[in-house]
Amino acid sequence: MTDPNAIQPSALDQLPDRDPEETAEWQASLDAVAREAGPHRAAYLMRRTLERAEAGGIALPKLLETDYVNTIPTSAEPGLPGDPEMEARITAWNRWNAAAMVTRGSKYGVGGHIATFASAAWLYETGFNHFFKGKEGDGSGDQLYIQGHASPGIYARAFLDGRLNEHHLDNFRQESGGNGLPSYPHPRRLPWLWEFPTVSMGLGPLSAIYQARFNRYLTNRGIKDVSASHVWAFLGDGEMDEPESTAALALAAREELDNLTFVINCNLQRLDGPVRANFKIVQELEAQFRGAGWNVVKTLWGSAWDELFALDTTGALVRRLRQVPDAQIQTYQTRDAAYIRQDFFGADPALAEMAKLLSDDKILECFHLSRGGHEARKVYAAYKAAVEHKGAPTVILAQTVKGHTLGEGFASKNANHQMKKLTVDEFKTMRDLLGLPIKDSDFVDGQVPYGHPGADSPEVRYLQERRAALGGPAPARRTHALAPLPAPAEKAFASFDKGSGSQNVATTMAFVRLVKDLVRDKETGKRWVPIVPDEARTFGMESLFPSLGIYSPKGQTYEPVDRDQLMYYKEAKNGQILNEGITEAGSMADFIAASTAYATHGEAMIPFYIFYSMFGWQRTADQMWQLGDQLGRGFLVGATAGRTTLTGEGLQHADGHSPVIAATNPAALTYDPAFAYEIAVIVREGLRRMYGEAKPGEDQDVFYYLTVYNEPLPQPAKPQGLGIDEGIVKGLYRFNTAESAGVTVAANAPRIQLLGSGTAIHWALEAQKLLAEEWGVAADVWSATSWSELRRDAMEADAALLRGEERVPYVRQALQGAEGPVLAVSDYMRQVPDQIAQWVEQDWSSLGADGFGLSDTREAARRHFGVDAQSVVVAALAQLARRGEMKATAVKEAREKYGL
Repeated sequence: MTDPNAIQPSALDQLPDRDPEETAEWQASLDAVAREAGPHRAAYLMRRTLERAEAGGIALPKLLETDYVNTIPTSAEPGLPGDPEMEARITAWNRWNAAAMVTRGSKYGVGGHIATFASAAWLYETGFNHFFKGKEGDGSGDQLYIQGHASPGIYARAFLDGRLNEHHLDNFRQESGGNGLPSYPHPRRLPWLWEFPTVSMGLGPLSAIYQARFNRYLTNRGIKDVSASHVWAFLGDGEMDEPESTAALALAAREELDNLTFVINCNLQRLDGPVRANFKIVQELEAQFRGAGWNVVKTLWGSAWDELFALDTTGALVRRLRQVPDAQIQTYQTRDAAYIRQDFFGADPALAEMAKLLSDDKILECFHLSRGGHEARKVYAAYKAAVEHKGAPTVILAQTVKGHTLGEGFASKNANHQMKKLTVDEFKTMRDLLGLPIKDSDFVDGQVPYGHPGADSPEVRYLQERRAALGGPAPARRTHALAPLPAPAEKAFASFDKGSGSQNVATTMAFVRLVKDLVRDKETGKRWVPIVPDEARTFGMESLFPSLGIYSPKGQTYEPVDRDQLMYYKEAKNGQILNEGITEAGSMADFIAASTAYATHGEAMIPFYIFYSMFGWQRTADQMWQLGDQLGRGFLVGATAGRTTLTGEGLQHADGHSPVIAATNPAALTYDPAFAYEIAVIVREGLRRMYGEAKPGEDQDVFYYLTVYNEPLPQPAKPQGLGIDEGIVKGLYRFNTAESAGVTVAANAPRIQLLGSGTAIHWALEAQKLLAEEWGVAADVWSATSWSELRRDAMEADAALLRGEERVPYVRQALQGAEGPVLAVSDYMRQVPDQIAQWVEQDWSSLGADGFGLSDTREAARRHFGVDAQSVVVAALAQLARRGEMKATAVKEAREKYGL
């Protein structure tokens, strides 16, 4: 394995040596130190020399690892402000109530986690007492990404300061009654407390980076100055194995996000055992973050270790700490002093001599209890260093013991993540350790009591005074009383009503053209946040580059190669477009930050994120769920949609299922518009619902998913008549009848209803013509703009009927009286239109593009999946033949005629 501390070849090595004699002298000096004082002393001097060079601005490769000791030595720690004893009592009450809450709930079998907060208590409490800014002061306060499994500790603190009561705590993980507490940070379930969902591990760190970046975006664009806000992300060392956890580290460093701090609780344990049993996770993370350009602060050892380090005159202790793997550190946590003397100190003669100077109690204090993350003074020093560091984000690697203060049955045990309760005797031991005034008689019928010093106690007054000084309670989510955004000028939407005439236009281009008009709106244009993952030219958005600019905190420090062109690549510090590069996950994190700015910062922003539809829901559906939990608002646009419209790209580009995945998200309103005017109606309605005047009982905390296509086709004029806009919004309207389409059919001709969505409506229209001209069948064509909204409405109607209310699903109302059977077709798997089958009174059949995509022309792909116009004709004839309205031989004849 390559030594991470070895100096790697650099450009300097390629330069000629101007003074070989001087170089030889330096090398000889190093050799002499190694010979006389040993290689460890030589290595020590080299590391200190490199650190001095770095501090002096001399360009040399940085060390990726430092010794396994605290970054801030005890002698350099600032004093802890406030009242440390009072803060210790507050933390003790919170530890107790967090454990009591989970234990009391365990009798109902609802679960919960005790050990995580026990290890991280001081990481949170120090922040709440001294650093985390609330929302009642100036600006927006800080943004806190709380580790999901630590939620009982946050609830315990809210209980202590009066924001929750015992009834709330007793309903932890029991929400259906209305007063319960969600298991983890879920804003949708507890919107006055939680801001950010974090327990889908990996998404918290990714979102925190893009939230810090979006804060800078708002400031640089002049929307709101949030430069005083700091983003804190509390993470687990095991969580850092999720690829999303480290996916954007380079972005944070590149953009110098010193408004961001990661606090990684390094208790060395994941859910089933050690994070790095045979290695050292702290050292690995340090190298990873330092290599990415972050400032790293290690807070590993508590003050009890000061004596040991003072005795380490040879560096033997530091070397041994680097050698011992994490799983062995955990083992020391559970073994007696004799074992530690033999296994740890006995590995080196110098350490064996040191151990003779240490009592068993001292050894156990160090190896069982004393960790940097368990001491407020050391955590305070790390936090202070983080917020004062400029030019780069900071990660704090805080070593703790999982299950700290919960007793020998919990601390560092591999199974402690699944251990949900303490016995009464264990609680009494914990009480004595924490020094809490809880009597044995308070344990009634074996039930552990909650503890509270009283609403007017010194502890509660101190807690509330500290929070008042920092800007109010935290965490807290605020729903600001924002005035509805004014509706954009109707002209932007009405321009699509007349159609495109003889010009062929893809619906992707129609959407982009609409956005171009909307971002020019004087009232709301600046609030649009266009987000694209390096495919702007694919979607025809390059014309927005020079007019809106691409956001970059550095502006444009170069002359773009296409500067002499009209649509040149323009970056700007106040740029409006977020062009993220090839990262759907990063783009979604952008979208989440922008879509929730109305709550986080009191500023309504209108994000639209346009992406290859295949690489949106399929790749980042977990983040879409996070978006729904966080009550985000905005427009997701799946471009180059459908299984057959993206010619030649093949299986991994052909989307035949994103509306199915989208339909599983309760906050997503999914539309598959066929025509440009439908897009205009849907976007106008979305702006009204999410940002304008909401109707009574209407949920504004939704987001829209529109699928748009890259196939250039004629865009018809909007049909005349009442209810067209309502039908577009609700999901279905009749586009034309056989008669209005101008085809000639007999008065008593068999009739069928063709329902199409997206690009498939064009196959239905062609089939309408073929059915009339070649088979004497009258077909009416319907545009199904949203299968999922039709289903949602029908399910609500079913629920109303069970409550005794009379309500007919909209899809049944719309199709009432329509003659003949119904045949539905889309460019997606049949499951998409089949969502509404049970509520259609007519005979139902559907066509879709099921299976894997393939590379070919659009025509060939549609023939392959059996969804082209001729296939629609054959399916329609078969449906009519089953009803006895066509001869069965017509189906065979049609198959042969069309070569199917």
